[in-house]
Amino acid sequence: MSAPKSVADASPWKPFEDRRRARDEKRDAVLRMAVRLFLEEGYHRTPLATIAERLNITKPALYNYFASKEEILYALYRLGDEQYEESFGRIERDGGNGLHKLREMIRAYARIMTTDFGMCFARLDDRELGDEQRAEVRRSKRRYDLAFRKQIERGVEDGSMMPCNAKLAAFAIGGALNGIADWYKSHGGLSVKTIADEYALQLTEGLAARASQVRTTAKPKSAVKQK
Repeated sequence: MSAPKSVADASPWKPFEDRRRARDEKRDAVLRMAVRLFLEEGYHRTPLATIAERLNITKPALYNYFASKEEILYALYRLGDEQYEESFGRIERDGGNGLHKLREMIRAYARIMTTDFGMCFARLDDRELGDEQRAEVRRSKRRYDLAFRKQIERGVEDGSMMPCNAKLAAFAIGGALNGIADWYKSHGGLSVKTIADEYALQLTEGLAARASQVRTTAKPKSAVKQK
């Protein structure tokens, strides 16, 4: 006769940590499916029922994880924001002059922009969110613009970049990087590394100071031809 099972072994209830882990995994699955559909079909053309159907669950079951489609959209923005914030924070803490840090930030932004959660930051319309959440998302976007601007200003100060309008340069860099979300395909001919490296080079080539750069100086009066 086999030994009787302990109460713990016989319990049909999973330990709390296992239940929480399973819930987190299911919630992540909802987000991965939602962002894919939002990017492919558009936010308005993707009802919650379609997300649930693709996940092979019922629409009421979906409400166990998110109360509305707007809540899913906000969660997607937060996931994209976390990727950018983690990468930019690490680069800021590392060494290097302004040009080096700017190029690293461009590489990081380009890499993230090739992911679904990164793309949603650029392609999905934050006007679908409530006032408070929309304001938070826009503050996040402004932080990255200011991060680019800060490194440009630092580069001008440390001599690694030519004097320029840091605000306009940052706008140009951000606009070019956000454009990746419109054309990037994972099955395309360019690797993520190639895209990131090329953008880092091309977007800073006109800003980088050159050792051979000849600075224009005013001629002394004695050298000016008298009329």
